[in-house]
Amino acid sequence: MRYLFALFVALVLNACANLLMKVGMKPVEAAGGLFKDGVSTAAKTVLTSAPLLVGLACFALNAGFYMYALQSKSLKISIAYPIMVGGGFVLIALVARLHPSLAERLTWGQIAGVGLVLIGIVLIAAQQEAGA
Repeated sequence: MRYLFALFVALVLNACANLLMKVGMKPVEAAGGLFKDGVSTAAKTVLTSAPLLVGLACFALNAGFYMYALQSKSLKISIAYPIMVGGGFVLIALVARLHPSLAERLTWGQIAGVGLVLIGIVLIAAQQEAGA
């Protein structure tokens, strides 16, 4: 159970990292792009942006929790990876739609796709429970 919890934490951290990167890059894009003035300026931009730094920290923590989950003898990579990636996809789509600074629109096709991914995650997770 603790490995599944670690997998869930990794999923949430990965989604948070991606969302923070998107939010952090909005002002950078508006100013002309990350590498507009070279690599050193890009590094300074990243190191002085709270959303980008927190996003990078979330990626690092994600890796730690994911590696912890993968050490489980009963949690197969063929189950863990689709849960983390698919779950992250669903979470990101929902937050990107609801977060005021992102406010992304989802088409009916995208909503159906998110629903199918969610169904797939449930089916994959059920196989983990049956095999554990």
